[in-house]
Parts: sequence; C-alpha cells; structure tokens
Amino acid sequence: MGGLRLDQALARLFPQYSRSRLQVWLKSGRVRVDGAAGLGKRPVTGGERVDLAPPPVPDAVPARAQRMALKIVYEDGDLIVIDKPAGLVVHPGAGIPDRTLLNALLAHTPSQAVVPRAGIVHRLDKDTSGLLVVAKNIEAQAKLAAQLASRSMTRTYLAVVQGDPPASGTIDAPVGRDAHVRTRMAVSGRGKAARTGYRVLERFRHAALVECRLDTGRTHQIRVHFQHIRHPLVGDPVYRRGMRLVVVFPRQALHACELSLVHPRTGKQMTWRSPLPPDLQRLLESLRAEH
Repeated sequence: MGGLRLDQALARLFPQYSRSRLQVWLKSGRVRVDGAAGLGKRPVTGGERVDLAPPPVPDAVPARAQRMALKIVYEDGDLIVIDKPAGLVVHPGAGIPDRTLLNALLAHTPSQAVVPRAGIVHRLDKDTSGLLVVAKNIEAQAKLAAQLASRSMTRTYLAVVQGDPPASGTIDAPVGRDAHVRTRMAVSGRGKAARTGYRVLERFRHAALVECRLDTGRTHQIRVHFQHIRHPLVGDPVYRRGMRLVVVFPRQALHACELSLVHPRTGKQMTWRSPLPPDLQRLLESLRAEH
C-alpha cells in the first residue's frame, strides 16, 4: 500500500467499516500510525503499525430481543431479506422503545447485537410495506452501505397517487428537513439532492398506480416528491397537500416491490420481488370497479 493516502489504506485494512466511519475516527484521533496521530491525506510508505480504537457502542440501554413473526424471503450467513408489513417500525425511536424490526432481529439472530443497528442498512416508513435487506455481519453491512451510496442497489416501489399524473418522468428536487415542522421533510433548496423516476402503470377515475425507482434514498422521498408535483400518495396522513383528496385509504399506498443488489460475499447479482399486500390489492380492485 506504499504511496496510498492513509485514509485509502485504512479502507483496505478495515473493509468491515465504511469509509465515512473511518474518516470520523481519523478526525477524532482514534487512528494512530507508529504511535502518532494519523493524518488522512498523508501517504503511507508501507510497513507502519496502525492502531485503530473504535468508540464503544453509544446505546446506553441495549435494545431488547423480542420474538415477533418475520416474513423472511431470503437468508444466508451474510444477509437477510425481509418483506416488512405495514405498521411495523424498523428502529426504536421517540415514543417507540420496542416491538420494532430491530428487536425482532435480535431475537431471530442474537449475533446481530454486535452489528451496528442490528445490521439494518436502510429503512422503510412504519406504514410502508415491502422489501428491505439486513446485514448479518459488519463486513456485509459496509459493502451494502457502499452499494446504497453508489446507487448500485436498486429499489423499486409501487404507489397509488391521487389524480392523473403525467405518463412518466423524473422528479429532481432536493429534500431536507421542513423548516417549520421538524418531524416532516420538504422540498427545499437547503436539502440534499433527490431524484425519483416513475411511470404510470394503470389509471383510475381519481388516482393512478405508478412504479417508482429511487436514484437517491432521502427520508420520505417518494411521499415528498409526489406531493411536490401535486399528486400526493393515496392515504398519506402527512404529505397530502396539492389537490382535493378523493380516494381514502388507512395508510400511505406505498409498497417496496423489488430489491436488487450484489451479494457482499459472492459478488452475484440478486433480485427479490414482493407481491402487493392484500390491503393494496383490495384498494386497486375498488378503484377498478369505480372506473
């Protein structure tokens, strides 16, 4: 590795950690080279001794393992693909201390406790159903996170939106925290770049079924973007401004129907698909009957 910058060499030495995490540890003095504080941009010559001291896991109270039914569509020694039902929260948070996917994962595979966030790589909103991937070890988590960052992991969604949107398009609008309501997201010039491609699959009297593909993965991205073009998701309790709401549904009509990624160990491209859950199937049947 002689000639590489220290931060580049660290990424090779410690592939179980993400580059961003290693950068933070470099800046906080947790990396020492031959006993001296490491400098990320300084090149290495080869042969140095590198000491890395990761910080302790910050969770003051470890999450509890709780047995819960999980719909597992694939599992091996490196990852689990789960078909999440609507209503299940992915990670404990304010007001939701347990009975989450994370708690269920700790019961299903106790060794998940040594992986940050129990191996959760990406999230789905509580009332969004569908596929998500969980890493079973730190190495797999880092590689899957890198695929998310490079956009080589593809996630496809089905959504029912209000009104009559254009046949296809790309919604390219930055998404960030709402300046007035901190629990919401919004299209904002202060936000991060966000792109959602979509195409209409079926039209109804007052709504349309659309297929969405994420180029980025901002919080609430699909929901915010379709409100932005004045076609909010049917049933969305938060992002529903833009037009008169004619179709009623008890949750946002959004389902993660396809997930495609490169297996972190084998390098093989893998794809999983999830059919629409019964409540969304009934919604489409009722819309077709009206049409």
